[in-house]
Amino acid sequence: MSRILSVDAEPYEFEFEPARCALLIIDMQRDFLEPGGFGEMLGNDVSQLRRTIDPNRKLLAAWRSAGLQVIHTREGHRPDLTDLPPAKKNPRAQQNLYRGPRADGSHPGQR
Repeated sequence: MSRILSVDAEPYEFEFEPARCALLIIDMQRDFLEPGGFGEMLGNDVSQLRRTIDPNRKLLAAWRSAGLQVIHTREGHRPDLTDLPPAKKNPRAQQNLYRGPRADGSHPGQR
């Protein structure tokens, strides 16, 4: 029998069954979150986005320690950048596409 957890959240409380869920972390990449990356090049205030790193790191650690499924997404491109959208064909953007591990320190493929 699986357990159902209840989370006291806003705007309302919700219940879920951890064994039937996954933690989905989308685009926690240095290129979007660090000064000098593509996100900042677009004019985003990345300091606001960086505030999400520590809470996500803690949530990810707790989720993993419970042995639950984690799914990460990340933006990636072919080595020759032929699939790069026109909006990203700026030389500064291209130098930041492959900057290593995610902002939370994990690497693609880690669970």
